[in-house]
Amino acid sequence: MNEQTTSASELRLGDARTDATHLEMLEIVRDVRLATGAAKEARYFELVAHTAEHFAQEERWMLATGIQAGHCHFNQHADVLQVLKEVERLARAGDAQYIDRATDALLEWFMPHAMSMDAGLVAHLQQQGFDTATETLAQAVQPTASVA
Repeated sequence: MNEQTTSASELRLGDARTDATHLEMLEIVRDVRLATGAAKEARYFELVAHTAEHFAQEERWMLATGIQAGHCHFNQHADVLQVLKEVERLARAGDAQYIDRATDALLEWFMPHAMSMDAGLVAHLQQQGFDTATETLAQAVQPTASVA
């Protein structure tokens, strides 16, 4: 496995739901890498589903707090998910050789993404008074300009 130097404590961004989702993803990646055969494929499929929900969750939060869908954070999610789903498609067709490469690439991308874009998102959500547990705002916000 392509070990990362970022520890679980360094990955904590100060929002319980975000932190839990990130740690769950890392645990599933670890499980994928430790598994073999059909179990590896099953855990990889679980990782793809978890990642899709993880990204959808963050995107709901961004939209709810005025960040428009053209923002680069959305684009990164779409690009990563496209690759993960293509590897899933290949694995379901009997070609699972890319699973380890995909999980390595996911980790390589994820750590800097979490420490920059997701950290910024958490700060933004807190500034806006957004509660990630209930997915509600303390008050309505105006859309922010798209950066993309």
